Amino acid sequence: MRFIDAHCHFDFPCFDHRRESVLEEARRLGLSHLVIPGVRRDDWDRVSRVASEYEGLYYCLGIHPWYVDGHAQSDLTALEQAFQNRPDHCVALGECGLDRLHGSLADQTPWFEAQIEIAARNHLPLVVHSVRTHDEVAEALKRKRFSGRVLVHGFAGSYQQACKLVDLGCFIGVGGLVTQERAKKTRDTLARLPVDSLILETDAPDMSPQGIQPGENSPVYLTRILAALAEVRGADIDQLGRALLCNVQRFYGWEEAAPSER
Repeated sequence: MRFIDAHCHFDFPCFDHRRESVLEEARRLGLSHLVIPGVRRDDWDRVSRVASEYEGLYYCLGIHPWYVDGHAQSDLTALEQAFQNRPDHCVALGECGLDRLHGSLADQTPWFEAQIEIAARNHLPLVVHSVRTHDEVAEALKRKRFSGRVLVHGFAGSYQQACKLVDLGCFIGVGGLVTQERAKKTRDTLARLPVDSLILETDAPDMSPQGIQPGENSPVYLTRILAALAEVRGADIDQLGRALLCNVQRFYGWEEAAPSER
């Protein structure tokens, strides 16, 4: 079976000096591609460099809601310019979004909306960080009339909130939380959503699966996430894996994907 980690902070210093060994282990388990999101301008060069050093690595560029206070309008201009002649390995804008637990939504919202506009002008998929702001994210996408592809990564919310996003055409990111028995609401949501709305990710080194220490997550655990999702859905793991592979290919526009199996 082949897997794609749709969202992994593989540029983070905790992977220094062991990226090759982690990739080798993940590839033995079936990993074929990995996408590194950018979170602030100071990191964009590192993100693109790491992605260029290994086969099968891709990246996004964006300004994360945690870091908007450290940016200026000129950084949005630089972001758009970076997309004008982007290499093939740059596949989306992100991560951007809203986070009720860090900073002010009033400060974050203009940055999120500006990045929605940049993604629209440059025909890019959008990778969204949303923490306790799913309704606000949905409203911003509607307000900006964004018609491109959206991944709401690391989803932790209710079935009703997820349905509102899926109805807008969003994909829902499935990460380590689905392995956590205490995450009953999220597990119930992921069990009930249509399979063609789901995308696998690790968010490594964060969002660790059950039994893995915080900050020690890795792309090698993608198979654990898939296994947990198959369990909560009562699905055949091979069939589910093929469907999720089609979904992430469709999101990033890598190749024509067959309709996923429900």
